Amino acid sequence: MSDPHPARSTTRPGEKLAASPADRRSLFQKLVEFVSPGPDSRDELIETLADAENRELIAPESRMMLEGVIRMADMIAGDVMVAAPRMDQLDIDAAYDELLHVVIETGHSRFPVYEGDKHNVIGILMAKDLLKLQRSPDLNLRTLLRPAVFVPESKGLNELLRDFRSNRNHLAIVIDEFGSTAGLITIEDVLEEIVGEIEDEFDDADGESGIYTLADGAQRVAGDASIEAVNAVFAVALPSDEFDTIGGLVAHELGRVPRRGESTTVGGLVFSVMLTRGGAVRWFKVTRAPEPEPGLEEA
Repeated sequence: MSDPHPARSTTRPGEKLAASPADRRSLFQKLVEFVSPGPDSRDELIETLADAENRELIAPESRMMLEGVIRMADMIAGDVMVAAPRMDQLDIDAAYDELLHVVIETGHSRFPVYEGDKHNVIGILMAKDLLKLQRSPDLNLRTLLRPAVFVPESKGLNELLRDFRSNRNHLAIVIDEFGSTAGLITIEDVLEEIVGEIEDEFDDADGESGIYTLADGAQRVAGDASIEAVNAVFAVALPSDEFDTIGGLVAHELGRVPRRGESTTVGGLVFSVMLTRGGAVRWFKVTRAPEPEPGLEEA
């Protein structure tokens, strides 16, 4: 039977019945999917962003940042950390002048402090806190240390960035599966995966060759420096037929892109990775390979 008292419609003559929010949303989603199906994978999403940039829907800087956010979801602390052999650390038992020399030479604002063995990190020292030691030489350095934060190599960068922001920490010590120090990572390392390299007053502006002389006489060489420039500086003859940049040549010789802290020898030069960004080497430290001893060479 039909309802003897059907509900009165509040719709006035000439008016259309409004769809519920759920119906409107469902209809909109169906329309979007019909006109332009969404990407089914992360690679397709990145391709969509590139297409949006080509159509001038987003700026190149915006696309790079969005890609950085997407790629960072799969990255862990071990991917971008500074490896333990390349960490700039301070010895708790070192004299003030020695500590000051390291701070000035490296230009960092925070330093892991160790006692005895370099893997035994006991705290973090802010460079500015050294001023307190200068004013009060009798002050114990231990009282100036801040607690060190330890994270596993497998910690995701998304989670690590959230921890950095919530705990107001800017540096963490990365440990391996055995509990030993594997390296360190800073909030700047994580952010640079999104926005690109952050230059500060301690960074040199890129020159034409991308090659700079370090304090110890070694050369800091940009990964995108031309092979011709490296050949000219070191008076060597690295092949430039297949590759234009030194980073491409080193990756080819090694069979993969080297990680930060790794070293490899190519054409009589030792390339030590100082910094990597976006799956490529940003900076190498380059020195000449030691010449073999006459007896070993003959053998």
